[in-house]
Amino acid sequence: MKSIALREIKSFFGSPIGYLVIAIFLLLNGLFLWVFDGEYNILQSGFADLTPFFTLSPWILIFLIPAVTMRSFSDEIKQGTIELLLTKPLSVWQIVNGKFLGAFLLIIFAIIPTFIYVYVISSLGLPAGNIDLGSIMGSYFGLLFLVAAYTSIGIFTSTLSENQIVSFILSVFLCFLFYYGFEGIANQVKGFEDVIARIGMDYHFKSMARGVIDTRDVIYFLSISFLFLTMTVYKLKALKS
Repeated sequence: MKSIALREIKSFFGSPIGYLVIAIFLLLNGLFLWVFDGEYNILQSGFADLTPFFTLSPWILIFLIPAVTMRSFSDEIKQGTIELLLTKPLSVWQIVNGKFLGAFLLIIFAIIPTFIYVYVISSLGLPAGNIDLGSIMGSYFGLLFLVAAYTSIGIFTSTLSENQIVSFILSVFLCFLFYYGFEGIANQVKGFEDVIARIGMDYHFKSMARGVIDTRDVIYFLSISFLFLTMTVYKLKALKS
């Protein structure tokens, strides 16, 4: 698994992909949070918190993570190297987890520089340092689980087609469905709003953003990630046979 993960990370940074992902994520967040006028501009909000960042990031990642994961297995299938990969002295689970870990770590590398936002917000508070660190840390924690869920979805959809664009579109659709789709459906259904909303990631992400880590939210994200990784394993086993 470690070898697969290292190979993925090297391939990301051996080409412009890794650098572009980090640059695009930081650039888009920087522009919306500090430059462009609007509801996401922290300087115009009047509050020393990072709520705009944690509201915006999931939407950027909905497109960014599928762009990273779309080549994970689809490229192997297209090039015909998937058979060679599956014959390595590794279990299918180890291969899938290695691919997952490589993509997951790349997105973490993109998120780490945003910790400077915490320092800047702390300096802007009145008095300096007057920020809700509990809520910020909870939001970062939730963002990690959200990244894991998005990545597992992207890894799964990359097994469905040898065309990377098809894998990308499917991944964006599923990430959108699980992040906001169920909340949108809940708003249209009377009597079962809370039940349907709980199926979506947005509900659990917002719960963690309050600064209280509920085991139900953690179990939810772990379940989503495990579900799609398991589906990926079964799909690869079908290809192997």
